[in-house]
Amino acid sequence: MADPSPIAYVNGAFLPLNQARVSILDRGFQFADGVYEVIPVYGGRPFRMHAHLNRLDYSMEQIELPAPMARAELAEAVHELIRQNDGRDCQVYLQVTRGEAPRNHQFPGAVHPTVVMTCTPLEPVPAAWTEEGVAAITVEDIRWDRCDIKSIALLPNAMMRQRATEAGAVEALWVHDVEVMEGAASNVFAVVDGEARTPPDGNRVLPGITRDVVLELAAAHG
Repeated sequence: MADPSPIAYVNGAFLPLNQARVSILDRGFQFADGVYEVIPVYGGRPFRMHAHLNRLDYSMEQIELPAPMARAELAEAVHELIRQNDGRDCQVYLQVTRGEAPRNHQFPGAVHPTVVMTCTPLEPVPAAWTEEGVAAITVEDIRWDRCDIKSIALLPNAMMRQRATEAGAVEALWVHDVEVMEGAASNVFAVVDGEARTPPDGNRVLPGITRDVVLELAAAHG
């Protein structure tokens, strides 16, 4: 017997993923007018969820998108989605767009944001990656100047990840004015003379939640 379809969340409703739908007039589909978060879940517990929701609040504020619901309500929806997907190790993809409206570049007058969430199994990092490392390529940073916003407009990232795959590498590292910023889907650290270094927060990098944990652990261990 086939496994049941995973459960998704769409605008307040929990339903099988294969039944989840949004309008083709949604501004996320038409303009990439939205933001997102990916929250890892271990043993049924979301990893630093409030830090992720803080970053989501920041991204929504930066694109002038009103919060779709109260913070506590959104957090409860995340927990309920995890419960309905058997509380397994997974990652919750949470996306908020400006919603459905006639296609026009200007923001619609009445905003009714679209909120969707999915829960997919968390794939473990291959042992060979941690034992042997992986290859990466460097690419010119062709993204816009607001990389601190976790925008759903990820075409440059997808293109460069594909270029890395074609080169037999795992990641593509963005280089802006001769400085490495971050990966297409990762933050970057380097150990130089025994010291861990990472690009500072700013509009050219996404302030990573796991990156913050690494900084905390590095400081705690000197």
